[in-house]
Amino acid sequence: MDSAIPHLPPEPRTIEETGLNMAFLADLALKTMYTRGFLMGHEIADSMRLPFTNIVDKVLDYLRREHLCEVKGSSGFGESSYQYVISEEGRARARELMEQNQYVGPAPVQLPVYIKMVHAQSMVGQVVTQDMLKRAFSHLVLSQAILDQLGPAINSGKSIFLFGAAGNGKTAIAEAIGSLMPGAILIPYAVTVDGHIIKIYDALHHQPIPEKTSDDDRGLGIRRGERYDRRWVLIRRPLIVTGGELTLESLDLVYDPVTKFYEAPYQMKANGGVFLLDDFGRQQVRPRDLLNRWIVPLEKRVDFLTLATGHKIDVPFDALIIFSTNLNPEELVDEAFLRRIRYKIHIADPTWEEYREIFMREAARKGIPYSEEMLRYLVMEYYIKPKRRPRAVHPRDILDELVDIARFRGMPAVLSKELIDLACQTYFLKS
Repeated sequence: MDSAIPHLPPEPRTIEETGLNMAFLADLALKTMYTRGFLMGHEIADSMRLPFTNIVDKVLDYLRREHLCEVKGSSGFGESSYQYVISEEGRARARELMEQNQYVGPAPVQLPVYIKMVHAQSMVGQVVTQDMLKRAFSHLVLSQAILDQLGPAINSGKSIFLFGAAGNGKTAIAEAIGSLMPGAILIPYAVTVDGHIIKIYDALHHQPIPEKTSDDDRGLGIRRGERYDRRWVLIRRPLIVTGGELTLESLDLVYDPVTKFYEAPYQMKANGGVFLLDDFGRQQVRPRDLLNRWIVPLEKRVDFLTLATGHKIDVPFDALIIFSTNLNPEELVDEAFLRRIRYKIHIADPTWEEYREIFMREAARKGIPYSEEMLRYLVMEYYIKPKRRPRAVHPRDILDELVDIARFRGMPAVLSKELIDLACQTYFLKS
């Protein structure tokens, strides 16, 4: 197994080792049969992500004794091939359970077990080398000065503030940091605390790593057939991005009044990875309110979440938080907030040499023959004369428009004064 893969939690061998009791598991199995219908024993076990032998088989025996389900046949050898169907009495009980909560899926793990795993896989202590940094940012044109600031900031595992004019690659830098994070982490599909269920795994934000098919496979992955607690899923360290849609409510447990279980907030889903607050200062939540909400988590690396009952629970706050803004940081937040953000990195406008390198790369990517003469024309007419500052995003956007115009006119996309003029006239606002 790859050394970058964390220690796998052992497969539970008894109901006690799951950390859950018979009543909880029986309720989950009954809801599984109620929502999915006719199932074999091993299908119920697969849904719950628990071993059939000595755990799910005992749960199904209990449900049969209580006349909540029955066996309708077998499709093979052994009890795992028995075909189970919910009884009328079981349906009535399942409807009552669905009124309490509609969670169906992998059995959750206890919150303290999750907390222990987060600490074992902490961002703190992850080491990014200069070579790793250069490879991860090779698709971007960045000065050595910026790389020299980013490296220590990433290794710190603390918060980073990227600021500078729009279009200079702050989001691309943050995404590259997310792809740079070494190794993989295990997260549970869900956790339980005080009888409440919190769903953590999110297919939109978490990228599972497929199992290896043989010992010869390279890279990350768990060997197929390896025994471990399958209530956990191996994922790449997450990169979760939020923008203007962020609200204060979305930073706490999200309770669904219909399903009656919780969705973990963004920062909890980002544990072990990167949480990017893009366009900071343009969210629906005011920067000052966010400061008040996160002043303790940023300092103590512990977050406090509130259940619908009003009970507060503490969970790790173990993501690399990146704030990205094109607004003036000193006008956004006060000194106390900036002090808690350890690394403040200015992403400046590209130099003309950097602009040229970006332009050449984008032209090559789009199959447009590069012309030094036409680049000088572009710079003189649309930057020097109107006194316009270059942005790192301009070459990509201008060449995209040039390609669109050439395609419409049925002509090859080349760097000509005519196509450059047409592209720039629709891209830039007139001064």
